[in-house]
Amino acid sequence: MKKEFELELDNLTILIDELKKIIEKENSVVILRGDLASGKTTLVKNYVKSLGLSDLVTSPTFSLQAIYSNHIFHYDVYNKTLNEFISLGMLEEFEKNGVHFVEWGDEKLEILLNDYGYRVILIEIEKKDNKRLYKINA
Repeated sequence: MKKEFELELDNLTILIDELKKIIEKENSVVILRGDLASGKTTLVKNYVKSLGLSDLVTSPTFSLQAIYSNHIFHYDVYNKTLNEFISLGMLEEFEKNGVHFVEWGDEKLEILLNDYGYRVILIEIEKKDNKRLYKINA
């Protein structure tokens, strides 16, 4: 399934509602791709908020992983190669029940996760003036 949404960063309700329908209650890995400041972390913040959670969502650039309410996992692999990510034991984290958001996940990671049988949702984000184009491939 492929869908596109062109939205302002402060109005992601339509996108978040669609993402929640896609995920439902299944464990999923959501790979977020986009340039710096394209809104990857903002999307995760909005998702967490839509669940009524009050966790503080920030980019885990330097910590590699953040966990919100024990079932939402947030990774930032900007500074890591796939081999470094695997050698740190992070691949096993995807076995935990919940939704896993991966900022900067590349095609190699996507292929590996698919090969291991994980449910992967790809969201590509493109900057468009004061809006963003979100392309969902699930």
